[in-house]
Amino acid sequence: MARINRLQHIVLNCMDVDASIDFYTKVLGMEIVSHNPERNMAFLSFGKEHHDIALFPFREPAERLEKNHLGLNHIALEIEGGEEELREYYQQLKANNVEIDGTMDHVMSQSIYFFDPDGNRIEIFADMLHDEAKEWLHQNGGVAKPLVLEEATAD
Repeated sequence: MARINRLQHIVLNCMDVDASIDFYTKVLGMEIVSHNPERNMAFLSFGKEHHDIALFPFREPAERLEKNHLGLNHIALEIEGGEEELREYYQQLKANNVEIDGTMDHVMSQSIYFFDPDGNRIEIFADMLHDEAKEWLHQNGGVAKPLVLEEATAD
């Protein structure tokens, strides 16, 4: 059997495709590779792939589902760089009034969890162990310690 090599793209059903296009392009810096307004669908890229995320309309009644509902826990997106770049993303998310679900130090990575406009949970993470991460996880299991990404303010 062929071995799965990596996650290539994700397709999301959206309540409002245009709102999701706006979110993924403005907040996460994605480019629109293809947008078909007649079919109400879009293909977005972080720059290297033909598409990393595709957006399609949710075809059920327009009833808002609970966040992080059945089927999808989160989409993990690795950033280049480390904690400094992760702090920049954190500030960008806050500046865009994005609902942040939490920040975690997993030792092998540092993460920010947040929600897109449809309640899909997304993780942006910095790889901290690179080539050693798989072996570290195998030996230590999952770790989720608090991670502070904003400066403490004096009252």
